[in-house]
Formats: sequence, C-alpha cells, structure tokens
Amino acid sequence: MPEQLWFTAFLNHYFAGPVTGLLRALQLQPKYPQAPITNPASMEVLVFLFLLVLFVLVRSRLSVDRPGALQHIFEGVHGFVEGQSQEIIGHHSERFTPFLVALGFFILCCNLLGLIPGFESPTATPFVPLGCAVCAFVYYNYQGIRRKGLAHYAAHFLGPSDPTMSLFIRIPLAILMLPIELVSHLARMLSLTIRLWANMFAGDLVTMAFFSMVSVGVPVVFLGLHIGVSFLQTYIFVLLTTVYLAGAVAEEH
Repeated sequence: MPEQLWFTAFLNHYFAGPVTGLLRALQLQPKYPQAPITNPASMEVLVFLFLLVLFVLVRSRLSVDRPGALQHIFEGVHGFVEGQSQEIIGHHSERFTPFLVALGFFILCCNLLGLIPGFESPTATPFVPLGCAVCAFVYYNYQGIRRKGLAHYAAHFLGPSDPTMSLFIRIPLAILMLPIELVSHLARMLSLTIRLWANMFAGDLVTMAFFSMVSVGVPVVFLGLHIGVSFLQTYIFVLLTTVYLAGAVAEEH
C-alpha cells in the first residue's frame, strides 16, 4: 500500500470500490485496488470542494451597498485579470475572464495547500500541472475555432495567407510551417507543465529540507519564499494562457 495522507485515506475508505470499478470499466487497472485514489488526486478534490464552498459563500453574500472583505478580494482579482486580458487580447476579452480567474484560483490553492501540515501541493507532481496545461490548450484552441471557424483557424498553421503570394512559394512554405506550428503549440503544454511543476517541486523540497535541519526561525524565510513562488507561478500560468488566447482569437488585418 502507498503512503497516504489522512484525506486520501478517508476518500479511499469510502470510495475505493466505485473508483476501482470506474477505472476497470475504462480498461485501466489500478496498481492498488484498495487505494486507487492517490495523494495528488485527493488534494485536487479537496481544492475543488474548498473553491466550490468559497464561490457559493461569495455569491450568497454579494452586496452593492455593503460589500464585504471577501467580495472586495474577488472583485479585485476579477478586475485585474479582466484588465490584463483587455490589454493583451483586446475588445470582447471579458468572456474569457471566468475561465482565467477559475484557473488562477485553482492553481494558487493547489500551490499553497502544501504549506498546511498534513497536506501536500498537488502541483508538485507533474500530472496536475499537465492537466491544467491540457485544459488551457483545449480552451484556447476551442475559442480560436469558435471565433474563426475550423477551416480559417486551421489555415493559420500553414503560415502567411497572402493572396498575392505565388503558389510555388505558398505550398512549400505551408509544408514547412505546418510541423513547426504543431510542435510549437504542443510545446506550450510542455512548457506550462514543466515550469509550474519544477518550481513547486523544488519549493517543497527546499522547505522540507530546512524544516528537517532547523525547525525554528530559518524555515519561516523559505515559507515566505514558497508563498511568493506560488503567487508568481500562478500569475505566469494565467498570463501565458491569456497570450495564447490572444493569438488564437486575433483577427488578421
């Protein structure tokens, strides 16, 4: 049996059977049928439940006349992300704000969760950042197809679409640009994944190392550094997703 956090053991105690059955139905054989839920997966569930309760709490307390502190925080984050989107994407970027804000809150909570004793940061394992990167990849490509249509969006993978350009130049250029563009877009997922995972994994290792050597005073500095890295990596992830959205929905002139 793998080492389990207390919340992971709780989920496996009550949901191991259904989860194992679901995995087998999908032709996936769990390594430990008695404990198919891993620590990163359980931490993601915990973050999801926390955010769900938090969003419901904020929604139930919305007020125009007397906004609370929590409402001010959420409005500030929403305004910051929306303002950044307008600068990068341009007009009509407000429809992307809910996704970007939700993505940012999820990554930030995952990053900070490891600071609480008895928990660990799910983003310190590569699969969780990869899942976030896949969501961002699917989302910005979907928005590009939705905005331009499948044919028009796919055409930008073939290089410049200048009608005055000779076919003898456009066809070889398209053959050259297609694999380059495909690799470039797939590399975005790899870049987002490695950047987030490597920073959070290294932060957890450094914090644990200093806690094991010196238990008073010094680790506080690295806890502050870990918090700063958590916020910075969240911002970078959301910023890059915004940049990718801008490229996907941009209109050619």
